[in-house]
Amino acid sequence: MEKKNCWEVKKCGREISGIRTHDSGVCPASTDTRLDGVHGGRNAGRSCWVLAGSMCGGGIQGTYAQKHKNCNTCDFFMKVKSEELSDFRFPVILLLKLEMNK
Repeated sequence: MEKKNCWEVKKCGREISGIRTHDSGVCPASTDTRLDGVHGGRNAGRSCWVLAGSMCGGGIQGTYAQKHKNCNTCDFFMKVKSEELSDFRFPVILLLKLEMNK
């Protein structure tokens, strides 16, 4: 099974060279290498919910603390969680990884 990144599923156009980068900028999920490989994604493409500045509900969102309620009900978040099952890495672990690799 091919694991897709958030920008491939959500079609936000904010990936590198995406169609919306000129007005919304490049999404940190497509460029932040600290979470590369997590859940089988490229950069933070399968852990976008822990990064500030990722897209949700048609808008650019803030920190995980500010957006976690939206992320927890996001179809992509639920898809990754169901695909990963026991290998799913909880947000607190990912946030620690981000902090340790600043």
